[in-house]
Parts: sequence; structure tokens; C-alpha cells
Amino acid sequence: MNVEPFSLPLADPVDTARGTVSERRGFLVTVERDGETGVGEATPLPGWTESREACRSALERAAATDARDEALAACEGAPAARHGVSLAFADAAARARERPLYRQLGADGRVERVPVNATVGDADPATTAARVRGVLDDGFRTAKLKVGARSLADDIARLDAVRAAAPDAALRVDANGAWDVGTARRALDAVGDVEYVEQPLAAPSLDEHAALRDRGRIALDESVAAAGVDEVVATDAADVVVLKPMALGGVDRTVDAGRRARAAGVEPVVTTAFDAVYARTAAVHAAAVLAPLPACGLATGDALARDLAADPAPVADGAIAVPQGKGNGVAGPHVE
Repeated sequence: MNVEPFSLPLADPVDTARGTVSERRGFLVTVERDGETGVGEATPLPGWTESREACRSALERAAATDARDEALAACEGAPAARHGVSLAFADAAARARERPLYRQLGADGRVERVPVNATVGDADPATTAARVRGVLDDGFRTAKLKVGARSLADDIARLDAVRAAAPDAALRVDANGAWDVGTARRALDAVGDVEYVEQPLAAPSLDEHAALRDRGRIALDESVAAAGVDEVVATDAADVVVLKPMALGGVDRTVDAGRRARAAGVEPVVTTAFDAVYARTAAVHAAAVLAPLPACGLATGDALARDLAADPAPVADGAIAVPQGKGNGVAGPHVE
């Protein structure tokens, strides 16, 4: 196993619930298996995953063995590291069997495309409305608005402007845990017809989120990272779970979590955390296994100023074409 660090600047800094992110620093993991080279990506994001230092330490432990199970065991407690190692082995296995990664992960048949949403950041009402109209003109059908940085009245004004400019848009709103319970209640009563409100309260707040569900559909993201899918499902805290493979410890675990959630009546949505091309494409494969899905948060490649390799799964008309070649479908590796 080989581990190489990389650093990629974001096109623009991104404000998250855990602070501002201006670059993505991670590690490429390569393994030789059955005559094929598999590539994985471990791109930690503190708050959702382990720290970069903990990720590096786990990968160093994993690199001390050639055995897949031992390498994965060395990464327990470090989800980004496990993501990278598990993806490298799965990519090599899929290449050796001459099939795409999603088939290696358990899909029964061919999946051509995965629908995706566009994320529209915080801005004044007119700018927000213009951005949503723009992504619809680009072929997206679903737009997710970031809310919670402004007053609730200002955010409702933004939604009203969007509906006037783009009445055909399917809308989601994401508060990134910015609201208290009282504000969340008022928001759910005021937002109108949206697909769901994502992470209204700080993570995990499972009982409080469960109590909000009689006011609207609740999706949980940060709470999934904090408490786990099974606990979210057990407490009836969400209608939708947002699954980030890097935070869950791999695309294999993402598929398992999505299937468990769906069996309990909770809809999964697969997203990435501004990952580079290897992890981002692998998330597309995970979504393909779980298809059909609502629009997923996978259209994030343009968040990077540059990438590690050419993107084999570009966005077109509100969907991503699932790579059908061997393995993950990314040519490389290329570390910059």
C-alpha cells in the first residue's frame, strides 16, 4: 500500500457548521491486488471525520500490512482513513473483475444516471433568486438554499423571491444547525412547500428533531455524523438521512447505511464534503447502488479550484452519468 498526501484549494472558501473551509487536504491510497491497481481517497474534514493527523496515523498503520481486513481494522475510529483504504481495495477488485465499482458494491443491474441538486449559498433575495433561476436554466430541477446566517424573516424573503422567479424549482433548505428550537418551529411553519428542511438544530438533538417532524420533513446531516444512522432511525429523528461516505467510513458502509435507513422508512440521500475526484466519483457509485434516489448532493466538483484527475462523471441536465468502465472510473492517480 502506498499513501501520498495532497492539497487542493477551493474555488471559494465555504462556510460550514464547523467553520470556514478554504482547502481540502488529504491522502491518496493505492494498492496492488489481483494484478490491478486500486486507488482510494482519504480526505478528512474535522467535525465530520477524524483530524488530518489522526487520518495519517491510521493510514500508516494500515500500510504496514498487505491484508485487506487487517488494513481496514487499523483504520477503525478514523472514518476518512477507512474510506480511502476500503475504496482502494474495492476499486482494485472491481477492475480485476472488469466491472464498474457500483456493481462491485452490490448493484443488481445497470444504472445510467443519478439525479443531483444544486446548492445555492447565502445571498440577498434578488441574487438568490437569480442563482436558482440560473441553475434551473442549466438543467437542474432541485436547488438547496443555505439558510440560518440571516434572520428568519430575511430567509423567508429569499424563499419568496425564489418562488416568484423560479416557480418550477424543487426547493430544499439547509440551516446547518443554526436555529434554536423556537426558531426552527417558526421556520418550518413559514417555509411553505419544500422537499425538506436539513439540519435545523445543532447536532445531534435527536429527540428535538423528532418533535419537529409534525411540522415538516426533516433531513439530518451533521446529526448522522455525530450519532450514526442507526440512532437517528431508532429515535424517529428524520424523514431523510444525508449520507457522506467520507464521514461514514467508506462507500461500502454508505450502501449498508442507506439500505438500513430505507428498510426503516427513512429516505437516504448521498452527498460529499467537497471531496476530490476519487471520493466524489465513488459516492456516485454508492448512490447508483441505492438508486432510485431523490436528487443527491454530488454536484460539488466545481467547488475545487483544481482536482487530482479528470472528472469521469460530469453533471449534465441535473444528473450525473455513472461511469460504466472498470472500477471507479477515474484515470490516474495524479497527485499535485
